[in-house]
Amino acid sequence: MSRPRVRDLGEGRQLLDLDFRDTEGLVAAYLLPEAEGWTLVETGPTTCRTALLDGLAAAGVAPTEVRHVFVTHIHLDHAGGVGALAASLPKATFFAHESGVPHLIEPSRLISSARRAWGAAADPLWGPIVPVPPERVVALRGGERFPLRGGDLEVIATPGHARHHLAFFDSRLRAVFTGDGAGVCLERTRHLRPAIPPPDLDLPQLFASVEAMRQREPRLVLFSHFGPSPDGSADLARYRSIVEAWRDVALAAARERPLVEFIAARLRDYDREVLAREAGPIPESDPALLVSGYELAAAGLLRYFETHGLLPAP
Repeated sequence: MSRPRVRDLGEGRQLLDLDFRDTEGLVAAYLLPEAEGWTLVETGPTTCRTALLDGLAAAGVAPTEVRHVFVTHIHLDHAGGVGALAASLPKATFFAHESGVPHLIEPSRLISSARRAWGAAADPLWGPIVPVPPERVVALRGGERFPLRGGDLEVIATPGHARHHLAFFDSRLRAVFTGDGAGVCLERTRHLRPAIPPPDLDLPQLFASVEAMRQREPRLVLFSHFGPSPDGSADLARYRSIVEAWRDVALAAARERPLVEFIAARLRDYDREVLAREAGPIPESDPALLVSGYELAAAGLLRYFETHGLLPAP
């Protein structure tokens, strides 16, 4: 991007566009004021480090003023840059779910998983995945609260997308930071798409987590992919039915042919039908595919069906 995109959300809160894959509107971080200093929600991958630091500068925030950094989960598009960012934010403490913290401190499994999934594209896509010094990381379980200017930030345990997923609720802004727990909803379409990858997708937990977020009665839903939705609780209420529809399409396909490519094609056809009813056909360059492709959803659902005995024995 030619310059950082920083957006005011009210009450001193700001959105930073991390320019993931040199594309606007894919990955967001959020900057929240404390009484003295700042809180950051999400870091993005290491490849977004420069955009994040430029965004801080554009917002008038010095790196030394960032005191707390929270990540919703340790998937690389949300937290891959934590280690590389630690040196640039020398006074910050980093926070993640307790089951994710060991992988931030010793990221070898994250690195091998990324290279297995992305092959030669992994390093240019995510950048170096750097260990975080153990003394800089604090484990969360859900239920914790941290002071912000005019309110507090509540930590909500939201497994389902991943076992180590958290959401955060800003009591002053009455906004919930959903990570991937309520799907992908890019601003250019407002089309809500499931984020349901392997390996530990759990649909009952996902539905319970969405309900936990909805019970906060948020005025805003703040998606990591991407940005604010003023529909608040309505977005969360309809997410369950969207995931259930994808589950049903995928299950029918899997019972016909339990292959990721076959299931992904059925999901793609279904999603195009939905989008055509909403706003017109999906373009071939649909940017949401850069953060949540049909193959990833198909793989997550297929693994879920297999591990829950929902497919006939071969």
